Amino acid sequence: MQRRHLMKLAAATGGAALAYPSLAACTASGGSSDGELVLWAHNAGSPLEIAVTEDIIKAFNSAQDTYKATLEPFPQDVYNDTVNAAALSGELPDLLTVDGPNVPNWAWAGHLQPLDVPTEITDKFLPSTLGKFQGELYSVGHWEAACSIFARQSVLEAADVRIPTMEQPWTREEFDDALKQLVADGGYQWAIDFSTADTGEWYPYAFSPFLQSFGGDLIDRSSYLKSDGALNGAEALAWGQWFQGLFTSGLANVESPGGAEDFMQGKAAMAFHGNWGALPAMDLYDDVLFLPPPDFGNGPKIGGGSWQWAVTSAADATGANSWMETALSDEFVADYANQTGLIPATDAAAELTENYATDGALRMMVDYSKAYAVLRPETPAYTVIASVFSQYTGDIIHGGDVQESLDAMVSEIDADIESNSGYGF
Repeated sequence: MQRRHLMKLAAATGGAALAYPSLAACTASGGSSDGELVLWAHNAGSPLEIAVTEDIIKAFNSAQDTYKATLEPFPQDVYNDTVNAAALSGELPDLLTVDGPNVPNWAWAGHLQPLDVPTEITDKFLPSTLGKFQGELYSVGHWEAACSIFARQSVLEAADVRIPTMEQPWTREEFDDALKQLVADGGYQWAIDFSTADTGEWYPYAFSPFLQSFGGDLIDRSSYLKSDGALNGAEALAWGQWFQGLFTSGLANVESPGGAEDFMQGKAAMAFHGNWGALPAMDLYDDVLFLPPPDFGNGPKIGGGSWQWAVTSAADATGANSWMETALSDEFVADYANQTGLIPATDAAAELTENYATDGALRMMVDYSKAYAVLRPETPAYTVIASVFSQYTGDIIHGGDVQESLDAMVSEIDADIESNSGYGF
C-alpha cells in the first residue's frame, strides 16, 4: 500500500523535480553519513525566513565539527511535489520543512522518522506547532498563525455593535446582527471580507473552524475512519446553510481578493484574516481591532498548525536531531517571529519580541492560538480532505445545494480512506 501511495504521489508531480537542476546536486548528499546534513525548505521566496535558518546553520556548524549543515530552499508551489519525487527515488535530504497538516501523510508514507529531541525542549512549544501521527512526534514549528476578526473601533461604535471579548465573544445571533448593522447605512459594500479568492489551504484552514464551532467536523475524530455523520450531519448542514447565506444575501463578497483587500481598501467593514496581515492593517487604520471569532454553539475555533521542521527517514538521525535541538532555542524562535511577524511558538520567545510579549500590540493572537486553535485532522487522509473541502465549499459559496455538496465531500473522503485501508487507523 505504501509503495502504491508513493507511486501515485510521484505521478502527480508531472516531472516537477526535473525542472530544478539544483535538485540532483542537493539530493546527492541527502541522508548521508559523511557528516553532511542537507536541509530543504519551502521558502525560496522569503529571504527573511531563509536568513534565520542560515543563522541557525551558522550557530550549529560553529558549535561542533562533526557535522556541516547546508540549506537548499525551493519555491513553495513546487515544494511538495519535489519532496514526493525525491522520496520515490530514495534521495530525500536529512531535514526538511513540512506544512503541519501534511505531517501525518508524510509520516505514513515513510518520508519522516520520529524526532529524538528532549521533551524539556518540545514541551515548551504550543501544542499546535507539534506535528504528530499515531502518538509519535515528527516535527516542530518555530511559529504559529492565528485568524481573528479584523475591525475598526470607530466603525463598530458608529453601528452600535458591541465589541466582543474572549470572556464574552459574539454569539451567532449577535454576529449575524452585527453584519447587518454594519452595512445598513450603505457606507460599506460588504459587511465582512473572507478572502475567497485565496483558494487551496486557506479554505480548510480558515473556514472549517466555523464548521467545528457549529458542532460538525471534517472527519469523525473518534476513529479517523469516516467523515460520514461529521461532515454531512445536521450540524454541518447548519454551518453550510449559514455560510452560504452570507454570500447569497450580499453580506460577503463571493469573489473577494486574497489578503483581505476588500477590508484594506475600505470596501468591507470587517475581515476574517490572519495575524500575518495585522501589521499592515495597523499601519492603515489607527483604531484597528483584532477580535475573537464568534461562538456558533461549541466555542470559538480557529485553525492551528503551520510549517515545521522534520527529520526524514533517510537522515543521519544523530546529526539531524542535534540540529533540531539548536534550531529550537528560544532565541531562534523569537528571530522567526521578529522577521516574519508570526506568532512565536514558546512563551519565553514571545517575551523576546516586540509585538507578542505580554504587553505587545498583538499579544491577543497568542491567547487566541492557545484558547481556540484546532488542528486539521491528524490523518494521512488530510491531503484528500483538504482538496475535497476546498472544492465543495467553493460550490457552497457560489450557491450550490448545501446537502448535496456535503454528501459529495463525504463520499470522496470515505472512499479514499477505504481504498487506503484506513491509513493505519
